[in-house]
Amino acid sequence: MDCIINRRAQFSASHRYWLAEWDEAKNKQYFGACTNFPGHGHNYVLYVSLAGEIDKYGMVQNLSDVKRVIKSEVTSQLNYAYLNDVWSEFQQTLPTTENIARVIWHRLAPHLPLVEIKLFETPELWADYQGNNMEASLTVKTHFSAAHRLALPHLDLAENTNIYGKCARPNGHGHNYHLEVSVIGEIDDRTGMIVDLVALQNVIDEYVVEPFDHTFLNKDIPYFAEVVPTAENIALHIAQLLTKPIQELGVELDKVKLIESPNNSCEIYCRQSKQTKTPVAKKEPAIASH
Repeated sequence: MDCIINRRAQFSASHRYWLAEWDEAKNKQYFGACTNFPGHGHNYVLYVSLAGEIDKYGMVQNLSDVKRVIKSEVTSQLNYAYLNDVWSEFQQTLPTTENIARVIWHRLAPHLPLVEIKLFETPELWADYQGNNMEASLTVKTHFSAAHRLALPHLDLAENTNIYGKCARPNGHGHNYHLEVSVIGEIDDRTGMIVDLVALQNVIDEYVVEPFDHTFLNKDIPYFAEVVPTAENIALHIAQLLTKPIQELGVELDKVKLIESPNNSCEIYCRQSKQTKTPVAKKEPAIASH
């Protein structure tokens, strides 16, 4: 039986988005402030996931060896570096979050039994790569505040309270919702991107954040006049709202995660739902912020 282990590492580095074959106007139109010379920097956080059987010593891999490999092959080379120049892979394809994750995978794969590379550029933006050629996923994290009441309209207060507890109180209650939207697509071999990030953020703002923020969901969002706005139903509706406009950006909606509180979250796996014709939701305690 395989076990997956995760090793965390970090490095600080700078990069610039600029393609020599484009003029200044086109570079700025596509990359915005990321074109500014000489570049900008991030404190990257890297998670390396490995799989294997547990050996007689109780380990999948000796973590001291894993740490040494990650340092030798990745962090010692990237820390305090200008990414565009440090590795040859970034001469052809720009060092975007998703492309950095892909290249790190290929640097580590000869040495470690990888199953996933997860790279955080910021706490609100990260990429996942699982060794599938140029396919990667990108996740954007945002938030909105809203109130709701959990109650079925055909039941009285006592019956609703029996099902939903305090959440059935007539005047409702509120949450600071945290939303993670993951998309999946092919990394462009020049821009290094799977999607126009600004366009993706605009879609999420237009279809979810602006309409939902500072509302009473039951009263202000027509969908929830008949559907109880549980975390599961909110996440499902967000997935329904985002699927088509995200497809129009040239990528596929992979997952929607809605964190209702530090103790409660829900995930909708959109690619699986497309195959089965039924959305697949998973509700579990939220993981603490990375």
